[in-house]
Amino acid sequence: MGPPLKLFKNQKYQELKQECIKDGRLFCDPTFLPENDSLFFNRLLPGKVVWKRPQDISDDPHLIVGNISNHQLIQGRLGNKSMIPAFSCLAVQESHWTKVIPNNKEQEWDPRKPEKYAGIFRFRFWHFGELTEVVIDDLLPTINGDLVFSFSTSMNEFWNALLEKAYAKMLGCYEALDGLTITDIIMDFTGTLAEIVDMQKGRYTDLVEEKYKLFRELYKTFTKGGLICCSIESPSQEEQEVETDWGLLKGHTYTMTDIRKLRLGERLVEVFSAEKLYMVRLRNPLGRQEWSGPWSEISEEWQQLTVTDRKNLGLVMSDDGEFWMSLEDFCQNFHKLNVCRNVNNPVFGRKELESVVGCWTVDDDPLMNRSGGCYNNRDTFLQNPQYIFTVPEDGHKVIMSLQQKDLRTYRRMGRPDNYIIGFELFKVEMNRRFRLHHLYVQERAGTSTYIDTRTVFLSKYLKKGSYVLVPTMFQHGRTSEFLLRIFSEVPVQLRELTLDMPKMSCWNLARGYPKVVTQITVHSAEGLEKKYANEPVNPYLVIKCGKEEVRSPVQKNTVHAIFDTQAIFYRRTTDIPIIIQVWNSRKFCDQFLGQVTLDADPSECRDLKSLYLRNKGGPTAKVKQGHISFKVISSDDLTEL
Repeated sequence: MGPPLKLFKNQKYQELKQECIKDGRLFCDPTFLPENDSLFFNRLLPGKVVWKRPQDISDDPHLIVGNISNHQLIQGRLGNKSMIPAFSCLAVQESHWTKVIPNNKEQEWDPRKPEKYAGIFRFRFWHFGELTEVVIDDLLPTINGDLVFSFSTSMNEFWNALLEKAYAKMLGCYEALDGLTITDIIMDFTGTLAEIVDMQKGRYTDLVEEKYKLFRELYKTFTKGGLICCSIESPSQEEQEVETDWGLLKGHTYTMTDIRKLRLGERLVEVFSAEKLYMVRLRNPLGRQEWSGPWSEISEEWQQLTVTDRKNLGLVMSDDGEFWMSLEDFCQNFHKLNVCRNVNNPVFGRKELESVVGCWTVDDDPLMNRSGGCYNNRDTFLQNPQYIFTVPEDGHKVIMSLQQKDLRTYRRMGRPDNYIIGFELFKVEMNRRFRLHHLYVQERAGTSTYIDTRTVFLSKYLKKGSYVLVPTMFQHGRTSEFLLRIFSEVPVQLRELTLDMPKMSCWNLARGYPKVVTQITVHSAEGLEKKYANEPVNPYLVIKCGKEEVRSPVQKNTVHAIFDTQAIFYRRTTDIPIIIQVWNSRKFCDQFLGQVTLDADPSECRDLKSLYLRNKGGPTAKVKQGHISFKVISSDDLTEL
């Protein structure tokens, strides 16, 4: 069962279509009239615009002609140049474009039944986290008989022109498409989660392991229905669309249409001196200026393959503008990758994507204010909304995306298109349940860029533990909605932290409401006992307070372990001690290595301390081998930490 469908402007496609057929008329959309206001907010036009239906432009109009991916698309005299590669990217994966253009056969013109055509179409988008259906009429803007915005080289095909109109309607007008990035557009079409990869920063040409790691990620993304495109940096406006030595265009976006790891037979191993080939296939949406280097159609490598070889290896090209490249050449020639992951379907029942809609709000009460500005505003920063998630295992890639509510429809009111937004990521106590109030020991685990784009993201490999993400606007005291999405191949359980401290309840009052909050960070355990010379020591921590405990990850084969494990406890009294135990993880029965017992009184020093380990039995028990380094902060103010 798919996500619930929202009807834009509450327009019901089937009802409107049947009304038009019954009345014998073509649909004219009253919510997006064929007039200048639907084109621009306030701009002079480059000629007289006449709105025409497809049958007034072509003798044999069709929504889709043949295979949707086989025709090149052209940018008209107006419009956003990112629309063309976004259309081309969409056409690569049938699973995506058939959702954007639902029941495309039913919407198609049928010359045998002209009375069934009502001039009405519907398209579906992911609009701020909701699957949204937009209904339009088929009136398209033209100047001197030519479509003003995008069109197909197959002059009787109109899917892209109609889709662009529906997209413009959803955002307010055609001008609202200006400034959208290709990732913005693809995300709106498909609901995918975008990541931008800097090829030069990743050093994929220098580091062999990183190059093959990139290939594995791209292969996994593509085979799961993801969309990938790439581009070459253009140093200046003058160099836009300038050809490189190998026939590629600077500042131009290419679409990935296939990616393969090929195992070569005996004859080809001798020819290419390699057992495997790592290959990508790209398409130029304009259908010209193809790659002329190795593995191009004119190259020596390509000529050494027979037609049968190419078929067996899957090295085929179905479109004009398509070409193959080796992974090596791909990494050397392209500067930026837009990787859009297909994240809408759970994998084997496991949820890969967590998402939540939130809001920056302003309130006179500081505890209720949720618009604290960026990290530079230290006094108010933690007043922003806070979200916690848990990474259950080391070494998993987590992609975080923050999207602000699009303000383009408010241009007429003088509001900016986008605010400057970003977010901060902190590694926090493994058992944190309440909002952060001060950043005493929390590790700043990452920060996004701060920019006035619609979406910012951060991609990181995170260690096991809990993390608090703080979405912010650059300036404090402003209001806006946002969509936060987090992708990981392991469940991360994203949730908002709304409470500042434990709630007053009958249960709390009966057993004693907390009076002290204690935060503890164990930095290291060193000089640990090694009972058997030939057996490794795999230490881990257990931090206890009453019935609550926190367990650290296991450190492998070391008697000098670095943990940096954090825990936080809300205690009724300092008579309830905090116990830090060190254990050795063994195959059958874990070995106790020692512990320390702490009162953790608010009056105690907050500096880094070191204590010897002892046997069980309290602070006067027998000393054991090894010591731990830690920092304890306790406070009578439950909202200090």
